[in-house]
Amino acid sequence: MSTLNFAIVGTGGISLQNHLPGLALCPDVKVHALCDTNPATLEAARQQTGAPVASTNWQEIVTRDDVHAVIIATPNFLHPDIAITAARHGKHVLCEKPLALNADDAQRMADEADQAKVRHMTAFTYQFVPAMRYLKHLIELGELGQPYHYRCLRLQDWGTRNLGWRQVKKLAGTGEIGDMLSHRINFAHHLVGPMKRLVANLKNHTPLRDGAPNDTDDWVAILAEFQNGTTGVLESSKLASGHNESWRSLDYVELNGSAGTFQFTTGKWNELQHGTLGGPGLKPLMVPPEFWVWPGSPRDPGVGDPLVSFRYDQAVEFVNAIREQRPCAITFHDGAKTQRVMDAAVKSAGCGQWVEL
Repeated sequence: MSTLNFAIVGTGGISLQNHLPGLALCPDVKVHALCDTNPATLEAARQQTGAPVASTNWQEIVTRDDVHAVIIATPNFLHPDIAITAARHGKHVLCEKPLALNADDAQRMADEADQAKVRHMTAFTYQFVPAMRYLKHLIELGELGQPYHYRCLRLQDWGTRNLGWRQVKKLAGTGEIGDMLSHRINFAHHLVGPMKRLVANLKNHTPLRDGAPNDTDDWVAILAEFQNGTTGVLESSKLASGHNESWRSLDYVELNGSAGTFQFTTGKWNELQHGTLGGPGLKPLMVPPEFWVWPGSPRDPGVGDPLVSFRYDQAVEFVNAIREQRPCAITFHDGAKTQRVMDAAVKSAGCGQWVEL
């Protein structure tokens, strides 16, 4: 097909901020159809995109013959039904994380998409950060040596404001673990490999947010052991006062290995910290320009805020995978692997014991 017609289901902030600018980079791509249950949100997106088709009913959108690919950015509980229906109708699917409310549904999404022979992608956006890509490259070259420790920390200041559907367990599944730590679990898989077992704790410090009930977690911590023997510590919080709530808040990953240490902070998109065994300490390591943009992306790294614009490469990778008839760099299977860790963490927090993966 010369022109790819996209449908966006869920036209809130994440779609307008991340997905639309990414699609705009891609030649012969049109935002053809929109869906949102909120008529005002839908109309605002229609005016911004000029999409000729709009509906509050997702079934009408994802089954259309003139739609070739679907981006899903709805509350989490809707992801499986939308994605599976779209795949069965031959649509390629990019879905926000977490994929589902549980690992069984996430795996079903992956299996259905495979069976339908469509391209599928989980929106683990931070894999597109230049520093993260360079870090993965260095690890593959052996610069870390044998990995010993993986640790990550995501601290944001969301206070006690109302988070809408994200603070309702039946709609979101989980709170902080699905919203923010899911990315860092994916980091761990990407950089170190699969986990073997874990013990975790989750905490809800805000049962009310702006007077509305909240039954999801504000804070989560995981102590993990990986299959290759690496140890892991993962923590994430929405209640780290003073840390901001945007991409400028603390997002930190460190790996220690037999040959050295690497530190990654999202705020420093083109820089790592690196130290070698027995060395004097960590020093800046600049990311080479060839890692500033995802392969095949036409994005100019000098245009826009680099802490935002790297996210646009995600849509480019999705479109290129469709056109090249190859798997996406990050698939639904990656989303299902992350969901299995999330499920195990919730189970561990409930029983207070280690859980095998």
